[in-house]
Amino acid sequence: MNTTANDLFINKKVLIRTTTAGIHYGTLISRDGKEVFLKNARNIWSWAGALSLNEIVTKGVNLKESKITEQVEELILTDVIAIYPIQKTSNLP
Repeated sequence: MNTTANDLFINKKVLIRTTTAGIHYGTLISRDGKEVFLKNARNIWSWAGALSLNEIVTKGVNLKESKITEQVEELILTDVIAIYPIQKTSNLP
């Protein structure tokens, strides 16, 4: 089975970094180049308790001191520059 970058994280929880819309996370439904479609998405405005996005996806953040938006059912993001799979050890809601 050949897995391409476009379907590597499909149906998995991911953290997305964009050039202008910031940091978001949710379940990746599809990807087309720099555009992604997320379900159950949230935006991380600021975070505490993690040094980098790598640490957010592995251990999470301090939820009381971080600013994370309410969940939206669906979201399309453009200008995606990084996709990180969220690990089971992360505490992201």
